[in-house]
Amino acid sequence: MTNSAPAPGDRARTPVLVISDSPEADPVGLLPCTVPLRRMPSPLFSAEEYRLAPLVILDERSYTAFRLRHMPQRPGLVLALVGTDDDTVYPRAAAIGAEAVVRTGRDLSWLHLRLHEATGCRYANWDDLLTGPPPPPGH
Repeated sequence: MTNSAPAPGDRARTPVLVISDSPEADPVGLLPCTVPLRRMPSPLFSAEEYRLAPLVILDERSYTAFRLRHMPQRPGLVLALVGTDDDTVYPRAAAIGAEAVVRTGRDLSWLHLRLHEATGCRYANWDDLLTGPPPPPGH
């Protein structure tokens, strides 16, 4: 195993890793997204899967179990807040090096665009993602 970061093309071909111990089929509300996802409970994903994933989404309900794994910080880690916001979510996100906290059940457009960007936009349906009227001519 090497310590070097995978090439961007390698990450784009690997599924996004969703870490969740929840029994729900779609714990963070990503089913409408066309990006390939690999959902794993916190004790079962491998260090290699974590390292190679183009993006890692951590269900905040699995935060403690994730921390017990002592995974290194990495770019592209997003904490998905499923419950109600509390004062500890942002310090916890900072402690693991998360680049963002997103609240599920709300508009997940940013997360969907981030998923597509992380996978090289190979799975983007631009008609669905870029809605709204075209800009006026000259802008």
